[in-house]
Amino acid sequence: MINKIIQYALHNRLMIIVASALLLIAGIYTASRMEVDVFPDLTAPTVVVLTEAHGMAPEEAEKLVTFQIETAVNGATNVRRVRSSSAAGISIVWIEFEWGTDIFKARQIVSEKLTTIAEKLPLGVGNPTLAPQSSIMGEIMLISLSSDSTTPMDLRTIADWNIRPRLLATGGVSQVIVIGGKYKQYQILASPQKMKYYNISLNELLKASEESNLNASGGFMNEFGNEYIIRGLGRTNQVEEIGNTVIKVVNNVPIKIEDVAEVNIGGAIPKIGDGSL
Repeated sequence: MINKIIQYALHNRLMIIVASALLLIAGIYTASRMEVDVFPDLTAPTVVVLTEAHGMAPEEAEKLVTFQIETAVNGATNVRRVRSSSAAGISIVWIEFEWGTDIFKARQIVSEKLTTIAEKLPLGVGNPTLAPQSSIMGEIMLISLSSDSTTPMDLRTIADWNIRPRLLATGGVSQVIVIGGKYKQYQILASPQKMKYYNISLNELLKASEESNLNASGGFMNEFGNEYIIRGLGRTNQVEEIGNTVIKVVNNVPIKIEDVAEVNIGGAIPKIGDGSL
């Protein structure tokens, strides 16, 4: 049989070459227009619900948060299976729908069910949110940043403001989660002794720090037929300027933030239950 096929191909070389060329062109045309995915979606339509439960142990998150969500969505239309995972400070629930269910309809059904349990969740628990619409097999890459000379705070800043936006701008990427490092924070560390000496309350210090870092509009100015926008630029990222902010004036003497507190840049203290490395 194989010998006959080879013999036929040799006797009809031109026809075989033309047929091969046509198949090659058709294959290239089809491949260039196919949907591209690293992992084909081999699972039923799935909606993922994420809930932050700061400070809760896995057992507490399961009983107080995960169970409430599972109970609410179990009886939803076209739901075939509900799975969950509870860890320290977070609850994840996967709701799988019947094959062929429109994913947007499925997300709408889950959203409606979640509104019925808002009052049943404990205080301090974040609102349940739907994860981005993507394949359940879509977690394709874990990236680790390390450096011998860069601080963990600078690494976190690079990851948040440089790497994450570029990854999100890549086609097909639905979500990028940054874990670990120290989140950059401007800190005002008040001294109780100095505040008592200058008779400054904590509310006064908070108000001064909030109002000092704002931009304001000053209206318009007309001159020589031109209209100019007047703006007051008060927002700053300089520690010295924050420290020079006046809290109040006593006997014509301004009392500044730096007189009653230490202003610096440091890493934010992570909330209990937040992921870190």
